[in-house]
Amino acid sequence: MSSQPTPCHPETVAVPVARPVRPAEALLHFGRGVLMGAADIVPGVSGGTVALIVGIYGRLVTAISHIDRRLLMLLKARRWRDAAGHLDLAFLLSLAPGILCGMALMTWWMHYLMTHPALRPYTLSVFFGVILASAVWVAALIRIRNGAHGLRVALLGILGAILALAVTWLRHGHVEPSLGYLFFSGMIAICAMILPGISGAMVLLILGVYVYLTEIPHLVLHGEAVADSLLVVAVFGSGCVIGLVGFSKLLRLLLTRHHATTMGFLCGLMLGSLANIWPFQRDLTPQESDFKLKEFERYWPPVWDGDAVSVVAIGAAAALAVWGADRLARRVKAQRTRRAEQAEAE
Repeated sequence: MSSQPTPCHPETVAVPVARPVRPAEALLHFGRGVLMGAADIVPGVSGGTVALIVGIYGRLVTAISHIDRRLLMLLKARRWRDAAGHLDLAFLLSLAPGILCGMALMTWWMHYLMTHPALRPYTLSVFFGVILASAVWVAALIRIRNGAHGLRVALLGILGAILALAVTWLRHGHVEPSLGYLFFSGMIAICAMILPGISGAMVLLILGVYVYLTEIPHLVLHGEAVADSLLVVAVFGSGCVIGLVGFSKLLRLLLTRHHATTMGFLCGLMLGSLANIWPFQRDLTPQESDFKLKEFERYWPPVWDGDAVSVVAIGAAAALAVWGADRLARRVKAQRTRRAEQAEAE
């Protein structure tokens, strides 16, 4: 009796055929990538949510999930075309440059807004409102089965908030992070970037490396510390790749099997991070020109004058914008679901 080929043999791997990407569609994906990349730089705004709104979230997550054993088998067998189809490489190659461009452009603006003395309170207020609204959005996704389950979710939420506060306290003073810490930050942040409602930039803000990283484009453009900046980008990028390949699958497993408790922890993490971005902060080191070495003290406005009210108002407007984006994403998703069901019925 002749032996049958085993399912794991490269020649027997069934490869899904990815949809071809026409030039016009590639340009559209590039534009979507710019929006996603720009959103990922704003703490509290999720590139995953943008991907959901523009209709590519499912395809993106599927492509990322295909960085797996089957892909390695196809590459080992030198089946390049099948490997590209399995990974949906044409889609990723048209989307990725847009994401990088969006991130580069928004990074420069965010660093300017965070370090300008007059604009910093308004920037922090926008971050505060966006992250608060995102935390409420995440909490709305939690479904409690019973009292014991609700208690576990609440305890993990408290743990997440305590962890965020602890990291904020440990990173006080904007100490320059080590390369190992930047690698770890990249691993954690990239997992958040692919989740709708969770912001990778928010995670970087909690970890205390947001301002440090957003300064890099400014340094490179001015020819300052270019080699060190490129080393930081390489180390941080390596952490992102490792996190994307390894931890994204673990995170997806947690969201599948323990959705409520995982979302509860993430919600607590977001709420705990709000202490780090309280918009009313007093500069304790006005003589220090290097922003990374500055120290700030949070305070409650003694008088609610026009400036204080305007800071709160812009934060509230940012929160409403997130609420509107959430409503839009839900509507778009519902419309696509209805169209898919109608197509199946026909």
